[in-house]
Amino acid sequence: MAEQKRDYYEVLGVSKTASDSELKSAYRKLAKKYHPDMNPGDAEAEKKFKEASEAYAILSDPDKRRQYDQFGHAAFENGGGGAGGFDFSGMDFGDIFGDIFGSFFGGGGRASNGPMRGANLRAAVHITFEEAAFGCEKELEIVLKDECAACHGSGAKPGTSKRTCTKCGGKGRVMMSQQSLFGMVQNVTTCPDCHGSGQVIDTPCPDCNGTGYVARKKKISVSIPAGIYNGQSVRIREKGEPGRNGGPRGDLLVEVIVANHPIFQRRDMDIYSSAPISFAQATLGGEVIIDTLDGKVSYEVKPGTQTDTTIRLRGKGIPSLRNRNVRGDQYVTLVVQVPTGLSKDAKEALRKFDELTGNTISGGPKAVKSEKKKKGFAGKIKDAIDDL
Repeated sequence: MAEQKRDYYEVLGVSKTASDSELKSAYRKLAKKYHPDMNPGDAEAEKKFKEASEAYAILSDPDKRRQYDQFGHAAFENGGGGAGGFDFSGMDFGDIFGDIFGSFFGGGGRASNGPMRGANLRAAVHITFEEAAFGCEKELEIVLKDECAACHGSGAKPGTSKRTCTKCGGKGRVMMSQQSLFGMVQNVTTCPDCHGSGQVIDTPCPDCNGTGYVARKKKISVSIPAGIYNGQSVRIREKGEPGRNGGPRGDLLVEVIVANHPIFQRRDMDIYSSAPISFAQATLGGEVIIDTLDGKVSYEVKPGTQTDTTIRLRGKGIPSLRNRNVRGDQYVTLVVQVPTGLSKDAKEALRKFDELTGNTISGGPKAVKSEKKKKGFAGKIKDAIDDL
């Protein structure tokens, strides 16, 4: 007993009022999902693909769709060959399969003999941290293609010219017949003689070998904007590969590689660094010199500053890419330095200082217990000195 066929509209997942574009879109999705080349060895996928193809072949033809709507599957029960008894020979699936599988089916797509934009080129430039912050000008030496001076870009030897391709009639594309699961299928493909240009060069230009272009080294100036990030690219318009058939050149994309800095670290528009201060400066306060992108600046440390205190220097960060007048901030961590290599007198003076500030540990067990509670930063400094 023959297997009962499903309703064609149900197979494609569309309503009975679906437009031609809706039918095409639905079939394209199913064909891409179930095509045997995408599911090798899967009998169920092949079955669904044939089912969807049969449904689309009927519903995409106005006359056959009218018959199907009136009589259902009975209208085609006496048809020959093909999947499910339907004859697919002569049906043109090239547009559908071309969209899905490209050149495998000789795919559709626009004609290649029209103006085409050239490909983009890529290069890289290395800059310093400061150059990234404030911007700079760099010069690159790259190989660019220019129009051949001998043939003026035609590719034909001077005194000769291109001729219209006889195989495609200058269209750049030809109709090809191909055997498929459903019989003979006609597809549109790129002309093999002119490679899609629509023209043939019988005598190539010796200077450019028929390409119409010659490659030369050129120096290109690159403007690096202030505030650029590591890995970002600068686009230079129309410095890429030449276009075809009168199309514009592509662009040159220059990747910016920023070197690390020995002092500064960047986070967005802000800068982070550290600065050493002495024990006396931390205790008594005083002027500290700090490195910034703008040079050294003076900062007044408050008395009693603890190690790892972070201060903020407004407007000392990275300029904004969008507005150079706007800058981030610099955050500086103050690190108190423990003195080393002290003389005997210096050590004795520091011990005296420790006693005067109440951080002595002499006086027996009770004093030791009290010291564990009271010993502060000065006591830690004293311990470190005793260990020298």
